[in-house]
Amino acid sequence: MAKAGKKKRAPASGDVATNRRARHKFELVEKIEAGIVLSGTEVKSLRNGKAQMVDAYAVVNDGEVWLRNLHIPPYEHASRENHEPERPRKLLLHRVEIERLIGKTAQRGLTLIPTRIYFKGPRAKVELALARGKEGRDRRREIVERETRREVERELKGRMR
Repeated sequence: MAKAGKKKRAPASGDVATNRRARHKFELVEKIEAGIVLSGTEVKSLRNGKAQMVDAYAVVNDGEVWLRNLHIPPYEHASRENHEPERPRKLLLHRVEIERLIGKTAQRGLTLIPTRIYFKGPRAKVELALARGKEGRDRRREIVERETRREVERELKGRMR
């Protein structure tokens, strides 16, 4: 019998949105916390728990870090002063961190991917990850390892009874 409908998986407690697909597509090398510049309606929309970061990425332009393709839907109760859903948003980092990111992203294959958005007190934060793309064979190998681990745990659990 088919399920009645797909339920959307809720993000972890305290998180507004998480990029679960990033762990499958990329090997996460290092994580960094950054502030994000938002307008009032964007903050209200985030507080409602609405954001999509499936294709989001970060770039460094002229010594500033920008978050692109992050979709924050318009706030329903705002009239004419609403925001553009997919506008580029500036990220707040220290100069030293930005210089280090420029050096790291210059390496072949490393990119900046947002993994989650959350509130830390009244401020919205983004967790960025320096990531390296996985190839198809890496993903398949990971799936095989996960399945063998499950089988071993199942056997051990069965023997304990």
